[in-house]
Amino acid sequence: MTGFARHYLLAVQFFTRIPVTGALAAWVGFSPEQLRASAAHFPGVGWLIGAVCGLLAAGLLAGLPPHPGAALVVAALTTVVSVLLTGAFHEDGLADVADGLGGSLVRERALDIMKDSRVGAFGALALVLVVTVKLSLLALIGAVNPVALCWGLFAAHVVSRFFPLLLIRSMRHVGDDARSRSKPLADRISGTSLLVAAGWVLAALLLVGWLAPVLPLAAPLLLGAVVTGLLRRWFARRLGGFTGDCLGATQQLAEVAFYLGLALALAP
Repeated sequence: MTGFARHYLLAVQFFTRIPVTGALAAWVGFSPEQLRASAAHFPGVGWLIGAVCGLLAAGLLAGLPPHPGAALVVAALTTVVSVLLTGAFHEDGLADVADGLGGSLVRERALDIMKDSRVGAFGALALVLVVTVKLSLLALIGAVNPVALCWGLFAAHVVSRFFPLLLIRSMRHVGDDARSRSKPLADRISGTSLLVAAGWVLAALLLVGWLAPVLPLAAPLLLGAVVTGLLRRWFARRLGGFTGDCLGATQQLAEVAFYLGLALALAP
């Protein structure tokens, strides 16, 4: 259990802006092997982000006037909070992938563009479109079923953080090994780690099924898996593998796909 806690806290430290510092950081420690093991807890980080966003949504919906526009306010504020908690870590990956793959058809040039910290036209457009779609879907879900919005936020943050691990498991890393923060994660993710990650997801789905049994989950899960499969095929064809930015982009698009599936499943 000590190793489990250390790996989880290292995942929180790596994937969020939540402070794990001082004596706690010293206790957690760091090594490439530990970072690799912490990948199993990526969906566990989603538990933390999703719980904060879901509870915030519930509190706001209880306090705001009973108006359809309240759902849009909740969608915007929970998105802001999720970005603050993660430091836009995954959104940055989405922008870099859009700039690289949109900016050049040549593999080597695309990879070079993705290493550039500046955001280009393709990256900016991708961020605007994805955030707009995310806000629209969350507002729609909240207007139709406020309970689905709260629990959907929680489940989406957990599930969407499992899908990038499938890329690590099934593809080779093609980023800059010397500079890439994701390289230790990309070296290898064991079957045991993948099972631990799946355990985080299963526990979340069981919790949602117990406390919100009417929430339809099959369509969101299926759509998230389909989007991940399409992204995997695209990355394989254009890059011959994945980079850390590809993982962030996959999380973001899988999250949006989850919301879309939930919105479709709520239709009468």
